[in-house]
Amino acid sequence: MIKKLSFLIGLFLFGILFSQKKEQLQKQNAELKKQIASINANLAKTQQQSKLSVAYLNDVQKKIQLREKVYTNTQKEKRLIEDDIYLRQLEINRQNRELAVLRKNYAEVLVKAYKNKGVQNKVTFILSSKNLGEALRRVQYLKDYSDYQDKKAAEISKAAQVLLQNISLKQKSVKDKETILSNQQKDLLTIAAEKKQKENLLQEFKKNEAQLTAELKQKQTESKKLEGQIRSIIAEEIRIAKAKEEERKKAEAEKIRLAKIAADREKARIEGENRARLEALALEKKKADEEAKRLKDIADKKAADEAEKAKIAAAADSKKTEDAKKAADAEKAEARRAAAARDAAIAAANAKAAADKAADAREAEASLSKKNEDQKKAAETKAMTNYGVSSAVGNNFAANRGKMGMPAYGTITHRFGRQPHPVFKNIIEENNGIKIAVAKGTVAKCVAPGTVSRVVASGDGSKMVFVKHGDYFTIYANLSNTMVSANQQVSAGTSIGTVGADFDGTYTLDFQIWNGTNPVDPLGWVN
Repeated sequence: MIKKLSFLIGLFLFGILFSQKKEQLQKQNAELKKQIASINANLAKTQQQSKLSVAYLNDVQKKIQLREKVYTNTQKEKRLIEDDIYLRQLEINRQNRELAVLRKNYAEVLVKAYKNKGVQNKVTFILSSKNLGEALRRVQYLKDYSDYQDKKAAEISKAAQVLLQNISLKQKSVKDKETILSNQQKDLLTIAAEKKQKENLLQEFKKNEAQLTAELKQKQTESKKLEGQIRSIIAEEIRIAKAKEEERKKAEAEKIRLAKIAADREKARIEGENRARLEALALEKKKADEEAKRLKDIADKKAADEAEKAKIAAAADSKKTEDAKKAADAEKAEARRAAAARDAAIAAANAKAAADKAADAREAEASLSKKNEDQKKAAETKAMTNYGVSSAVGNNFAANRGKMGMPAYGTITHRFGRQPHPVFKNIIEENNGIKIAVAKGTVAKCVAPGTVSRVVASGDGSKMVFVKHGDYFTIYANLSNTMVSANQQVSAGTSIGTVGADFDGTYTLDFQIWNGTNPVDPLGWVN
């Protein structure tokens, strides 16, 4: 029983994993086939161009790699299906054995039932009971026996259905395997044909090695000249930028000097206007403080008098019984005490009012002082603005590293730095940027906001655009025409120009990023 349960659990878990892995492999293959279709579309676009190009060879090689990945995934899927077929067959064998046992047991039950099928036999069986209790138990037994027969029949029917389902699933897996084998044969034929195509391309390269090598060397010479041209242009741009910065700093310093003079003049005017108010407030505050002190002294004196008179009244009150004269004096003393108490209360109220007035005067003085400072600051800011003095805005080119879009989308045929040629390994190419093979008519886009500093013609007749981003430059070379002009403000996505044809017939954009006089790898900056 434990073995059977373990087998069923294992089969169930395998079924879940099988479905997940199969679905994942099919999804990967669908994505790979999309990429292959995209490459085929790209190759179809360039079929009128010269096929003897590194970009074309790269696309063919990439397509072969993708097809091999598809074939590898198909092999994995085939192994999963084979495992599923094997386990299904084991389950079918087990279910066949179980069904045979169920049918045999049921047959024995039917034989026994047939032998005792008469109604009279059942009646006799019940009536032959020794007592009523035994008769009832025999009736229940006959009912349970009948239910048992029905249950066994249902078990056989259900087991047969499950068996048929497993047989159906196994047949489906067998068909899936046949389909995969057929597709694999097609994939192998396609891979072989594409490898043959690649070999033919390589043979074409070898046939034309002398010519292509000469063209590459000529291109390298032109690239060196282009690098020298770029370096001299950038050095000149940096020199001009430094001179402009010096002029800007001088002009800014003069603006700040004039603005400070104007601000000081305006602050002096505000200070003069507010000085009289401050002096008046200070005088009012002084008077209020003196009045508050005077009234407080009066209140304190009256309070002391009231306390003394209250003491006398209390002494007089204690001797009321001695004589009437003393009683009259006590009443007068009480009246004087009450009057003194009233005077003390009035004096205290006056003292509080004077204190409040003094506090209001202090608050008004503080408010006027703050207003005076705010007006002086506002006057200084206004003067700076009027004279054109503003805070410098920082360059955000470096902050956007890794977030900028590509200048054009296609196949990167040459990477930054020293790289061996993809076909002629004895030739080492040195690139200050990346080269992107694109479809004919592709327009290069600016990768970040900046200012077009130069639009120049290269030695081979193509055009080149320099865009300045603070301390950085982006360069878009090998353009057949340009869509921007010098000193134009551009943003990310602005059209720079149409990509031109290279010496091998492909349309290639030469894209570079320079930090001052040092080139950097564009792939570390664009996303």
